[in-house]
Amino acid sequence: MLSRGPGLLWLVIIAAVEIVFGHVSFRPVLNWIEAAMIIDHIGLAVSDYGRSLQFFQKALAPLGIELVMEVEGWAGLGRGGKPEFWFGTHTGAQQPMHIAFAAQSREQVRAFFAAALAAGGKDNGPPGVREIYHPNYYAAFVIGPDGHNIEAVSHTPGD
Repeated sequence: MLSRGPGLLWLVIIAAVEIVFGHVSFRPVLNWIEAAMIIDHIGLAVSDYGRSLQFFQKALAPLGIELVMEVEGWAGLGRGGKPEFWFGTHTGAQQPMHIAFAAQSREQVRAFFAAALAAGGKDNGPPGVREIYHPNYYAAFVIGPDGHNIEAVSHTPGD
């Protein structure tokens, strides 16, 4: 998660200065964001590729996450052309995992939840604030096709 403190404020200021002075280069900002993440991508073995592809494409679409590529029986989903979430059929599905996807707003969390249920997911926690984590932790949870706990979370104050 990106800090919402002074570091993010400086990035916004730098981006604004670059735009005002005609230096439209967001590479330093993107480098900082990429450096802030500890995982470049993740792969998940599933039992039924077609069913999982249909579920994840529908469930994650409200978050702006889409199919970027398919390679040798694996699907790579992500934003901006970068596949970060991979899944494919393997010798066996993995034990259920918890995977949380970043949402940019509470509305996206609600849209994810509705789309995931419509795609066959099972309710594992409706959209709402989880103050146990922090006052602005707004999330929804569904159980996907192979029993994985799939979450969408926004850390943005109420909307």
